[in-house]
Amino acid sequence: MRLAGPLFLATLFCVTWEKVQWNVAGAVGIADILTVLFLAAFAFEWGRPRFPRTTVIVLGIFAALLVVYLIGYFNIETRQSLDQWGKGMVKFVLHFLFLGAGVAYLARRSTLFYWKSVGALTAGLVVNGVYGVLQLLAARAGTNLDQVVLSPLTGGASSINVYGAIGGTTVYRPNALTGDPNHLAVMLCIPLLTLLPLYLRLERGHRLRVPLAAVLGFLVLVMLSTLSRSGLLGLAVGLLVLGIPYRRRLVSRALVVPLGAVTALLVAVIWTHRHYFEVLIRSRIQTGGRSESAHFGVYDFVPQVIHSHPLFGLGLNTFSVYYEFVTGKSNWGPHSFFVALIVETGLVGAVVFLLFLRYLFSRLRAARALGRRLAADGAAIARRVRPLAWGMTAALAGTIAANFFYLTMQFYYFYAFAVLVLALPIVFARRQAA
Repeated sequence: MRLAGPLFLATLFCVTWEKVQWNVAGAVGIADILTVLFLAAFAFEWGRPRFPRTTVIVLGIFAALLVVYLIGYFNIETRQSLDQWGKGMVKFVLHFLFLGAGVAYLARRSTLFYWKSVGALTAGLVVNGVYGVLQLLAARAGTNLDQVVLSPLTGGASSINVYGAIGGTTVYRPNALTGDPNHLAVMLCIPLLTLLPLYLRLERGHRLRVPLAAVLGFLVLVMLSTLSRSGLLGLAVGLLVLGIPYRRRLVSRALVVPLGAVTALLVAVIWTHRHYFEVLIRSRIQTGGRSESAHFGVYDFVPQVIHSHPLFGLGLNTFSVYYEFVTGKSNWGPHSFFVALIVETGLVGAVVFLLFLRYLFSRLRAARALGRRLAADGAAIARRVRPLAWGMTAALAGTIAANFFYLTMQFYYFYAFAVLVLALPIVFARRQAA
């Protein structure tokens, strides 16, 4: 019995479930466990001496980043920084091994299995969203759903995010199975932007048309419930990208009708609680609060670190230690992936990672070109390949934009998404060859 396939799909399904973790020699999440099991099954079942060219390039990027991180090790000055560096290295190695193995695995599987992989990642985020809604309803009823459901399973403690109070009413921000409401919102950019072009290109009467519309509408509502500005920024940037090829379809009946239904529902809820939402919205659009200072203030650390350690930074995953040393605040992240990238890995590490992002965009460009060739050949699959490639392009651009003021690109889900991006032109190129 071959296990790599089920383990790969299971990893994609659970890759955003950050809270499902156990304290075993550190925090070990369900994504860690499934990734290790998939890598072991892949190594046992592969049985081939060669890998796809894309996997070789990924491993080359992995080697370049590994050199940067190992050199950054010599800039570490405290035991706490060393511990953080070690944790970051373990995650980094697992992420890139999964990326390389995942691309190689998908490259030899069918297009049907590729669609199952896209569905598994989407389904995992839908489950996350459903849990977030239940978490919010439970919190309003005075119950900590995490304590009821997750604590007996993991032995840990977690809860919904409390934003504040308005008129004696507590304002909750669901974080679902992720660690933060902003994490959830930014992660939701992936299915929203990836699936939207596919939905717009589905034929009238297609059996997936209504389910996709329901999923997209539901995920939009979940994102709005998180009150995340980073998530909305990522979604807005992604929609601007989609406006290039789909500007007419973005105002079509297929999108306007379900979007109008969602808007009507929101207007009805806001109208019945006008004062509550007026105060809430005003608090989220202000730019001079403590939260905004934290998001923008971290950029002040970039010139300081470049002055002291310009090439290789302070060491992978050590920003929280540096932040505490400078400000006295413990266990704070950089509130920006790109600030962390420069501070921790220096200019050399930042350049290498940006080359990695450029490679992702180049493979999506190749996928869009493949879609045009398939369309020229009269292949029906072209109606799926080009929308998927455009959707992933928008999702990647949106995720990058959101990470200027938050950081999720260092998590497993981003590398799971990168697997699907890099494998896309490989899997469907076989259809053209056939």
